[in-house]
Amino acid sequence: MERWKNTGQVNVRKVAMIGCGFVGSASAFSLMQSGLFSEMVLIDADMERAEGEALDIGHGVPFARQMKIYAGSYDDIVDAAIIIITAGANQKPNETRLDLVQKNVAIFKSIIPEIAKRNCQGILLIVSNPVDILTYTALKLSGFTENRVIGSGTVLDTARLKCELGEHLSVDSRSVHAFIIGEHGDSEIAAFSGANVSGIALSEFCELRGHYAHDENTQQIAERVKNSAYDIISKKKATYYGIAMAVKRICEVIIRDEKSILPVSSMMHGMYGLNDVVLSMPAVVGKHGVETQVPIPLNEEERKKLKASADTLKEVIHGLDFSASGSL
Repeated sequence: MERWKNTGQVNVRKVAMIGCGFVGSASAFSLMQSGLFSEMVLIDADMERAEGEALDIGHGVPFARQMKIYAGSYDDIVDAAIIIITAGANQKPNETRLDLVQKNVAIFKSIIPEIAKRNCQGILLIVSNPVDILTYTALKLSGFTENRVIGSGTVLDTARLKCELGEHLSVDSRSVHAFIIGEHGDSEIAAFSGANVSGIALSEFCELRGHYAHDENTQQIAERVKNSAYDIISKKKATYYGIAMAVKRICEVIIRDEKSILPVSSMMHGMYGLNDVVLSMPAVVGKHGVETQVPIPLNEEERKKLKASADTLKEVIHGLDFSASGSL
């Protein structure tokens, strides 16, 4: 019997990180500090890179909580509660997330079958871009149930939106309740119609703070959120700290079974008329992954933009081959 044969048990204190680039290593560092896990295995095509990151991050354990951090192989992920995939080509300046499709789907065709054949029982958390397409790819190639395949989606975009609104209104961003939905990319939608600040409608709260040009302000804020990754990449070549914190938050919700509502990427089945496409909508997330998607109020314009976002993703999906050995 292979030593990686799955017994059906998961270690809720173990996480696996596949990909040790900027995002993977920053996420691993964030998870080390979180205290959520007592064991973390790092996997990378460059074994020395994984070993180096494990050593470097591991040296910080005396300042945090006891944790075993090591470089390993796919044989070491079998009992991981969460398998995080950050592996893939990086987004370059002037390159959209969708431009990464061909390269990163090909990479996933080498990763996901390795996970699937080990009958892993944990949750797949996809972080690589384009995250919606790759979450769909992971779902098709893994054979996992849909609730166990989650994309980081617009969790970070939503945090960026809250930051922008918090600064605009001079209020704690944690009191802002608003979502970015749809594609994690250029067709994303800022769902302002249902946004509020501690229960007060966004437009009303804006006026309380002396802001009356609602359409102009919200449009500018939505553009800044959408372009923030491009801005960061143009200045420092990559984004990784923000997404690392988003990864930590998603893991926290799963491990603690918080049943928090996060705008993660998951398969759509009829909500707003959308089917067979993975994109971000608020969802209740807990120890079993996505429990249910949460419909939020959208005005007619937002619904049209959401359908257009889904159509953009579907157009890309229809051009891909999801057989494990198929060529692109």
